Amino acid sequence: MAVIDPKKIATRDFHQFLLGAVAPRPIAFVSTVDEDGNPNLAPYSFFNAFSSNPPILVFSSNRRVVDNTTKDTLANVIATKEVVISVVNYDIVRQMTVTSVQFDSDISEFEKAGLTPIPAEDVKPFLVKESPVNMECRVKEIQPLGGHGGAGHLIICEVVKMHIKDEVIDENGRIDPHKIDLMGRMGRAFYVRASGDAIKTIVQPVTELTIGYSALPASIKNSKVLSGNNIGQLAGLKEMPDKEEVMSLCENDKAVKEILKKDSVVEELHKLSKAILEDDSQRKYGAQIAWLGEYV
Repeated sequence: MAVIDPKKIATRDFHQFLLGAVAPRPIAFVSTVDEDGNPNLAPYSFFNAFSSNPPILVFSSNRRVVDNTTKDTLANVIATKEVVISVVNYDIVRQMTVTSVQFDSDISEFEKAGLTPIPAEDVKPFLVKESPVNMECRVKEIQPLGGHGGAGHLIICEVVKMHIKDEVIDENGRIDPHKIDLMGRMGRAFYVRASGDAIKTIVQPVTELTIGYSALPASIKNSKVLSGNNIGQLAGLKEMPDKEEVMSLCENDKAVKEILKKDSVVEELHKLSKAILEDDSQRKYGAQIAWLGEYV
């Protein structure tokens, strides 16, 4: 395992290790205006939501590593204390990358990227018409994190109004991840598309106690077949499988009856359990198969 001390490596190199490890990151498409009302649009992936009540978004505008200069976004935020933060989906990701170019401050990134500025309701910066979600914000605090190249400025924003396109809302009135089709930022030139097969549903109630890893049988803990995710599924059960139900599989389950004729019974049972656990709705059945390895 490589051990990296950030004080003993060039900032630009540590920056890339950091971005490669802390990923994927959501992208804040930040719209600001200067004191004269000139628009600026720039992407930031040091970004996330930190509170719902009050609704707080935080992004960081870092000093450039090469020459330690700051960006137009930071100057505008300091001057006006207002931003619009939009999200970046697959349809506009290439246009977003154009806005990351270091144009002069009097140049509109909206125009350069072919994006459409539309007036916000409560703040001066513009919404991005093409983005599926725009959030009007007032800046609560700007926290400098250092004076050297690569140092960030935490910009803490309170959402005062949110605009969501109807087409990304599902029948339950929630944002559908496949419809919004968001893009995430990784290290270097790598991005990830958060839709389709990349979306995984993982259900684990957090208000109900589970059996935990310590309650798993030794045969499961020491399995060479079951993955860490499978172990997590089994440790997340609310109760252990009933032994009588588990043993009944020896007589009533065709696949189990075939496995019992083989030499490596436990390994084969775990292979079957692993396949069943691919469908989390079958977790109880998959657990019964896994537990059977402890009894046969």
